[in-house]
Amino acid sequence: MDLILGPLVLGHAGLFAAAFLAATVFPFQSELVLVGLLVAEPAHWATLLVAASVGNTLGSVVNWGLGRLIIRFGNRRWFPVRPRDYERVERWYARWGVWSLLFAWLPFGGDALTVVAGVLRTPLLPFIVLVAIGKTARYALLVAATLGWLA
Repeated sequence: MDLILGPLVLGHAGLFAAAFLAATVFPFQSELVLVGLLVAEPAHWATLLVAASVGNTLGSVVNWGLGRLIIRFGNRRWFPVRPRDYERVERWYARWGVWSLLFAWLPFGGDALTVVAGVLRTPLLPFIVLVAIGKTARYALLVAATLGWLA
């Protein structure tokens, strides 16, 4: 039992960590880890889906928190976002609102979207719900494609 449980737990923990890091500012590919684990252990698809989804969502919560904190430094010369760019992002987010968080899984712009949500003080509960829906749907499609359920 220990021979099976050990690697299985390590695989899930590794996937959780990879998904968490992939949602933060660190460049990482959690999809490759998920696919590899699905190929090795297809019977554990449900728990792998949960590990990836929860890890990736929690990584986005870190981004949200960073957004809440970093705006305090918006008036500093070294701040990476110019005021006009900030205003443009603010207008865009006002137009599309929290529903845009369903697309936080996108490889380009998704992480920035979660930081913007923190900067613009999106309440945490709707943030988590919408981000989790989008990210879980993305991983579920990857699971289905990997296991041949879409054929």
